[in-house]
Amino acid sequence: MATLKPVTLITGASAGIGAELARVFAIEDHELVLVARREVQLNGLADEIAATGKPRPHVVAADLTRRDSAAAIASELAARGLEPGFVVNNAGFGLHGFAASMDRAEQLAMIDVNTRALTDLSLRFVESLSRHKGGILNVASMASFLPGPGMAVYCATKSYVLSFSEALHYELKPRGVRVTALCPGPVATEFQARAGMSGVKFPAFLDQTAKRVARSGYDALMDGCRVVIPGHANRLLALLPRLAPRGLALWMAGWTLGAPQ
Repeated sequence: MATLKPVTLITGASAGIGAELARVFAIEDHELVLVARREVQLNGLADEIAATGKPRPHVVAADLTRRDSAAAIASELAARGLEPGFVVNNAGFGLHGFAASMDRAEQLAMIDVNTRALTDLSLRFVESLSRHKGGILNVASMASFLPGPGMAVYCATKSYVLSFSEALHYELKPRGVRVTALCPGPVATEFQARAGMSGVKFPAFLDQTAKRVARSGYDALMDGCRVVIPGHANRLLALLPRLAPRGLALWMAGWTLGAPQ
C-alpha cells in the first residue's frame, strides 16, 4: 500500500479561532486540510496561506451535522493520498436562550457538531495519529466548567468535550498521541452572532483574541498538556465551580448569560 502523506486536519476553519489555528499550524510548517461548510472562505484562507510561501492547504467542504460527514472526510483524504498526523476539532456553535423554548432540531444539530462529529474524528484516525506521533486538539470552552442556564445544551456539549478529551489524553498517551482540550473564554468571533448573544456582555478582563487563543492551543498541544485555559483571569474563573457550592455556580452562570433569576 502506498504511503499516505501526514497532514493536520482542522474543522471549522473558515473563520474565527479555526482560521487562526490554521495560520498558526501553517507557520509551524504543518501541511493542512481545512474543513468547513463554507468553501469560498476556506479557499480564501488557503490562498492567503499559500501567499506566505507555505504549501496551499487542501480544502474539503463538509457539513458536520451530517452523520456520514467524518466517513466522507476520511474517504476524501484517502483519495488524495493523505492521512491525519494531527486532528484539530474546532467546529462548533452555540445557541442562546432557554432550551425548552428554542428549536429542538437546531439544538440536536448542535450536539451532532459539538460532540458526535468531534468524537468520530477523534477516534477514526487513531492509527495514523499513532504512526506519526501526532495529536488531537479539541476546542472546548470555559463553559465546560459550568452549568449554563440560557445555554444549557451548549454548556453540556462543552462539558462532554472536556471530559472526553481528558480521558483520551490518558488513554492515548502510551501510544505517543497527545490530546489537549483548549478552553477559551470570551473571544470576539462570529460565534456570538450565530448564538444570538448580541445582548450578553462579558467582563472585558476575560476577553482573549482568537490569535492568542490559537497560539496557546498549539503550544499546549505540542507540549503534551491535558488542558489549556488562555488568560490568567479565565484560569482563576475556572476554579470557581470547583470551590463554590454548585447552586451558587449555577446562579452566577445564569446571571452572566442573562437567564431570568
